[in-house]
Amino acid sequence: MSETIQLQTGENAPDFTALDQQGNEHSLAAYREAGKHVILYFYPKDSTPGCTTQACDFRDNMDRLNNGDYVVLGVSKDSQTSHQRFIEKQELNFPLLLDEDLALHNAFGTWRLKKNYGREYMGCARSTFVINPEGTLSWCRYNVKAKGHVGMLMRELGMSE
Repeated sequence: MSETIQLQTGENAPDFTALDQQGNEHSLAAYREAGKHVILYFYPKDSTPGCTTQACDFRDNMDRLNNGDYVVLGVSKDSQTSHQRFIEKQELNFPLLLDEDLALHNAFGTWRLKKNYGREYMGCARSTFVINPEGTLSWCRYNVKAKGHVGMLMRELGMSE
């Protein structure tokens, strides 16, 4: 197994293009061209308790994030149908990107060896990356907590809570 990628603040973000739950294309290049900051967050699974908490936290803070020209994109390996159901049920106001082939997870180093009750397996490490319009990682963190994550992120980005 190859060594896991560990991105750091200040590095160039991996370029990406991915489809969302409606089949719309999202590319880092287009967001950069529009002068947007991208908050790209990776989560393990649609409609699970922790992932729902985190997604609803982003949903509830979207107005404050949008004031700073931030775009929020969620990423998991779930299907288009699963993403659509999750968005509808939780009334999410941001797109969820499809990554069934794990290309985004691998590029950002979020598909990792995990341990739970002594069992080792590969899975998504809940992680968040903030990419500035120059394409540089202005903030990144692996293994974040679902609860309170958005508030902590906003504090670290200098946004009022």
